[in-house]
Amino acid sequence: MSKLINAYRRILHTYPIIVQSIQTSMLMSLGDICAQTIIERKNLGEINLIRTARFGSLGIILVGPVCAQWFRFLATTIGTKGSAVALKKVAMDQLLFAPCMMLVFLTTLNTLERKSWEETQRHIKANYVDIMIANYKVWPAIQLINFYIIPTYYQLLLVQSIALFWNTYLAWKTARKID
Repeated sequence: MSKLINAYRRILHTYPIIVQSIQTSMLMSLGDICAQTIIERKNLGEINLIRTARFGSLGIILVGPVCAQWFRFLATTIGTKGSAVALKKVAMDQLLFAPCMMLVFLTTLNTLERKSWEETQRHIKANYVDIMIANYKVWPAIQLINFYIIPTYYQLLLVQSIALFWNTYLAWKTARKID
């Protein structure tokens, strides 16, 4: 097991963006599968694999790389240790990054689904506030622990591991039909 962990560390330190993007994609795909099977109660044979691939592709092309760079930016501009540093990072993360990233995420997802701009706007209006309220119930506490305890290189892994549940929620929320 220690050989596997050491191999992961080496690869992560050598190719941080690629590794973090792949792990994000895998966990976002798994979140969509969980949404379809657990929340939407589909059998495995009924899973919409295109939807899962679309959601997972957001992990590798958008969420993984952007979040990896964001965590690196926070570490270099604010620091890496101390409670004041952690609080500043959480404030920046939740007040600046989360609202903007969610808009970009929803817009990109709707674009991948080939929705018109009008449909995209309706979808964002129907989901954005609910998603952000849920975000503020979940992420500030997790990010405080993350920024205070976890080394920078492993912060996205922790976030994405916990985000399996968040991704399940997002996949379900964004796949619902809007009237």
